[in-house]
Amino acid sequence: MGIMSILEEECMFPKASDTTFKSKLYDNHLGKSNNFQKPRIVKGRPEAHFSLVHYAGTVDYNICNWLVKNKDPLNETVVGLFQKSTLKLLSNLFMGYAGADSAPEAGGGKKKKGSSFQTVSALHRENLNKLMTNLRSTHPHFVRCIIPNESKTPGAMENPLVMHQLRCNGVLEGIRICRKGFPNRILYGDFKQRYRILNPNAIPEGQFIDNKKAAEKLLGSLDIDHEQYRLGHTKVFFKAGLLGTL
Repeated sequence: MGIMSILEEECMFPKASDTTFKSKLYDNHLGKSNNFQKPRIVKGRPEAHFSLVHYAGTVDYNICNWLVKNKDPLNETVVGLFQKSTLKLLSNLFMGYAGADSAPEAGGGKKKKGSSFQTVSALHRENLNKLMTNLRSTHPHFVRCIIPNESKTPGAMENPLVMHQLRCNGVLEGIRICRKGFPNRILYGDFKQRYRILNPNAIPEGQFIDNKKAAEKLLGSLDIDHEQYRLGHTKVFFKAGLLGTL
């Protein structure tokens, strides 16, 4: 059982407490999962009950009042009022609220039963599953925003802070992977048109030749390391730096 499932299960028992929740977490994961660890006691730091090894690093968690907070979802009467708000932005924000009592079922106009007892964690998982479904059905592009300093001072660059964000976002790891492979790629037709000037005689004039063959002839005539590129079905792939050299 995952952490969320254990949390939801504990919320079903009236006598459950933070202590019983912690015990179940340890019984299910401590020593069985490398990503679940017992936190180290560090003087001056807040108390932690368990640690999770995330991609960006190890994070300590304090579970005090998790059960209480998990049983306290957003009041559905309030959600209903927000959905009927004359302020368009506010009504749109809560239009797709999964736990709203006012949401009709697909087949008819009846209200959902038992939605008032939905926990915060269950609602979170439901929304997360919907998000992942949308992401899998699309081709999203992400913009990574890096803050230069924590004081919002213009022109100030805190190098350790920036490097930490780049490392946690996976940017540095992505760069390392790209440098070991062939990160730059270009269509054969575009390559021929852009770089033909380097050696016009390599491609015969007035003679039909497909773009792939033309790019291959052009590359073969240049004084470059031929291990630095690979020919694909529709594109030519280059190791980092070679396109800049050309």
